Amino acid sequence: MFETTIVFGWKRPPLTANQRLHWAERAQLTRMVRTAAMMTAPLETFEKVAVKLTWVVKDNRRRDADNIYPTFKALCDGLVDGGVVPDDTPQYMDKLAPFIRLEKDADPHFELLIREVAS
Repeated sequence: MFETTIVFGWKRPPLTANQRLHWAERAQLTRMVRTAAMMTAPLETFEKVAVKLTWVVKDNRRRDADNIYPTFKALCDGLVDGGVVPDDTPQYMDKLAPFIRLEKDADPHFELLIREVAS
C-alpha cells in the first residue's frame, strides 16, 4: 500500500474558517493552496486514499484544529486536480480530521499524509 507525506512550509494556515477576506483575495489563496497540492501530489492514480492534515507548531498557544478545514479542503481539491483520485467525495477519499501537533524544536509547517486504502 502506498503512503507518503507532503510537507508545506506555511507557518500559519493560508486559509482559515475565521478569515474575513474579499472574495478575490480568498480565491487567490485557494488557488495557491490547490496548486501547491497539485504540484507536489504523487504521480500515481488511486481508487481511494485517506488524507490527514497535521499542523506542526512549536508553542502551546490555543489553536482550534477545526479552523484549518478551509486549507485542508483546498489541499484535497488540489489532489483531485493532480489526478490522485477522480474526486474528493467519500467514494474516493477518506478525510481524517485535521490535527495540531506540538514539537517544541520544529519549525512550524503542515504535513499532508496521503495513504492508499482498499476501496
